[in-house]
Amino acid sequence: MPKEPFWKTKTLDELNRSEWESLCDGCGRCCLHKLEDEDTDEIYFTTVACSLLDAGTCQCSDYVNRKKKVPDCIFLTPEIVREVAWLPETCGYRLVDEGQDLYWWHPLVSGTMETVHEAGISVRGKVTAHDHELENEEDYLDHMMVTENPH
Repeated sequence: MPKEPFWKTKTLDELNRSEWESLCDGCGRCCLHKLEDEDTDEIYFTTVACSLLDAGTCQCSDYVNRKKKVPDCIFLTPEIVREVAWLPETCGYRLVDEGQDLYWWHPLVSGTMETVHEAGISVRGKVTAHDHELENEEDYLDHMMVTENPH
């Protein structure tokens, strides 16, 4: 009988570094800026990407040094996955934490990084600006997504 994949048998807290990193589907959605309504706590996605996001590959252009270059970059941890409201419902970390299986397009299931783009889940082709291109906070309003989830 084939062995079950790690994401079906382990919790987020039990994953080793390699397993943790492989759970990222490469969608790039967590690298989009979000706006929060202070009155309602509602989260709104924008199409403005972090300056380090490569909008074509949806990968960080300097992953190792991202925290040094972007001080407010959030390193996902099991605790943060459980606390934040802005992770997409399709996020591998969120799915594993909720005891659900990964989608067919997740690279761990499909065997290729391209399926996340082919399925229209990633931000490829959806980024309209990078944060370093905007002059002030109001400019983010010009880049609000029409829908709650960026796909």
